Amino acid sequence: MMKFLYYFFRALFIIFYKLCFRYEVRGAENVPARGGAIIAANHLSYLDPPLVGIAIKRKATYMARSGLFRVPLIGKFVATFSFPVDRDNPRPSTIKEAVRRLRSGELIVMFPEGTRSVDGTISPAKRGVAIIAGMSMVPVVPALIEGTGRALPVGARFIRPAKVKITFGRPIGPAAGESVREFQERVSLSIMDQIRKLNEIGRFQ
Repeated sequence: MMKFLYYFFRALFIIFYKLCFRYEVRGAENVPARGGAIIAANHLSYLDPPLVGIAIKRKATYMARSGLFRVPLIGKFVATFSFPVDRDNPRPSTIKEAVRRLRSGELIVMFPEGTRSVDGTISPAKRGVAIIAGMSMVPVVPALIEGTGRALPVGARFIRPAKVKITFGRPIGPAAGESVREFQERVSLSIMDQIRKLNEIGRFQ
């Protein structure tokens, strides 16, 4: 049943995003076709998670606010592609669950900034992505999202027609002989810079 719901919602989102946003995907070949990996994207809007999900060819898993799972109907929808996170009281068990899923071959989508950007500025990353990447030693794929902040900005009640785009960069993977701490530090320092570079490259295309 859960698998049916996942593909049903995915089909609906593809139709919706094509009709309303004429969404464009670049660099999808940079997302590993199999095995554990993290997609780390900038965050502009509530429209971002579904955009990432329809832009790739494999199922994505999200870390969603625990309260959403208790909302009628919405909870069922969220449970098809997410596991709960208590943002007010983060627990080590959440990190362990993410690492377990990555080691079992899942693809997890994370937003390193921790919250939506009001003005489109790409903020520094929180430590969560680097910690989880280091503990699981999986590649991290930077992703740049554009346009969703115009379609549904922070505080807006209604969706506006706008062109949206997502660009995936080359994965940042652990190097040969690199320790967990070294990989964590490299991801922490470089992930948002890589997303900013995707933004700069896009301006000249």
